[in-house]
Amino acid sequence: MNPSATPLVELAGAGYAYEDGPAVLTGVDFAIPAGRALALLGRNGSGKTTLMRLLSGGLRPGSGALRLDGTPVAYDRAGLTRLRTSVQLVVQDPDDQLFAASVEQDVSFGPMNLGLPTAEVRARVDAALTALDITALRDRPTHLLSYGQRKRAAIAGAVAMAPRVLILDEPTAGLDPDGQERLLDVLSGLQASGTTVVMATHDVDLAVRWADDAAVLTPSGIRVGPAESLLSDPPLLTASGLRTAWSPAVTAFLRTRGLLDPGTPGPRTPDALAAWA
Repeated sequence: MNPSATPLVELAGAGYAYEDGPAVLTGVDFAIPAGRALALLGRNGSGKTTLMRLLSGGLRPGSGALRLDGTPVAYDRAGLTRLRTSVQLVVQDPDDQLFAASVEQDVSFGPMNLGLPTAEVRARVDAALTALDITALRDRPTHLLSYGQRKRAAIAGAVAMAPRVLILDEPTAGLDPDGQERLLDVLSGLQASGTTVVMATHDVDLAVRWADDAAVLTPSGIRVGPAESLLSDPPLLTASGLRTAWSPAVTAFLRTRGLLDPGTPGPRTPDALAAWA
């Protein structure tokens, strides 16, 4: 990360409490820089969902500020439209997001709501369906999609908004291994095309393998750093209700046995370990 660059979106001293409840987040400073793959981790109840909703404008901080390109977000129609054309959140359950009769209608809803010309709406829908590899499902009723297809359709609806930041809440949850790999390939393609991707996950191994950076919500605040080194910290993981990542643990074991030189990257997947051995 380049600390001198203005983050795309950031929370500064932000706090939030639900009505008649204790504070969920207090004094949060959290920034999303451009061009990174960021994994967001923490135990259930740590505030991940609240954090994502604050970043995407679904909730307004009770204290502090949300900034877009260094400028405080205005919570009026114009300000929220500006934010939501830059930052899109895809919730965990696609059925909470899909509502139109067909995939094409659902994906086109956001761009149409922006008042874009028909030709641009069609172009955005075509590009989103292609990016998510669901062009063949264009006319399929959303209620006839498989779970994995519904996940992709929900993400396509967000991608059609051409956001600079795409925030995904547990996108691989409920998918089989092949579905997870296909989705990760899609996310890598989106990142390569210029979209900054943030993924909330409980899967530490996935975070180490996929993300450039990680943010871990702990009882004392948010720790942010390079994914592999941050998620190799056993006390941090224990305090956050997370298990030790497979890759760093294997790498440390190989180094203590003299089987891997210091500074040499370790295997990041079981297949890579088998090939290395």
